[in-house]
Amino acid sequence: MPNRSRTTIPLAAVTAAYLRPYGAPSLAGVELSRQEAVERRILTLNASLWAWADITPATVINRPSLMASNGSKPLQAKFLAALGFDVPDTLITNDPIAARNFAAGHDGAIFKSISAIRSIVRRLSPADEPNLQNLAATPVQFQAYIPGTDVRVHIVGDDIFACEIRSAADDYRYAGREGLSSELIPVTLPAAIAQKCHQAAATLGLPFCGIDLRRTPDGRWVAFEVNPSPGFSYFAEQTGAPIADALASLLMK
Repeated sequence: MPNRSRTTIPLAAVTAAYLRPYGAPSLAGVELSRQEAVERRILTLNASLWAWADITPATVINRPSLMASNGSKPLQAKFLAALGFDVPDTLITNDPIAARNFAAGHDGAIFKSISAIRSIVRRLSPADEPNLQNLAATPVQFQAYIPGTDVRVHIVGDDIFACEIRSAADDYRYAGREGLSSELIPVTLPAAIAQKCHQAAATLGLPFCGIDLRRTPDGRWVAFEVNPSPGFSYFAEQTGAPIADALASLLMK
């Protein structure tokens, strides 16, 4: 086994921190221990770290309390609409008939999670008809299908990095599961849209975030959500955008 030195850093000495949630209970060492006490200790450590992140005078990207808006997609949509973004028509229901009528009243519909829990975005299809009966157990968020090109925007302090995603998949993140591909291309946003993105990040108190947009064929920009803990490495690797460098600079400030 290699020697591993340990360094203890008092929390009071920390001047900046970038925290990204991680499933600590699924760490190999924790799983192998099979000890409930170890899992409880890890969960307590996580809770303590998040509590510290909200009260420390250090720079934290991002504070947990300010990331909470992502826990409600409908709330975020109302916020984005108030900033002047177009947002898709939305229905949250546990009524199969209401879901069918909503899809029929638009050019199709997609469905996804209401909360911050990641879900695969899919278009509602005839194959989903039998599953609509399961809505009685839990509400689901349906949105009008918006044709166009996905654009992911990363805000890092005063910096902005945008790329468009060319893919035939409903959810480009999982294009491979459908035997499809995704191509990410850096783009420059129109000044007005870039300003709205900066305004959204600033108003939510998120110096670092990922904003999901779609540019429609008729030139509208539709906003879906603001991710306060974006997995930016995928976008940086595909486009060469120096997101990590900008994040490090923001922390050093």
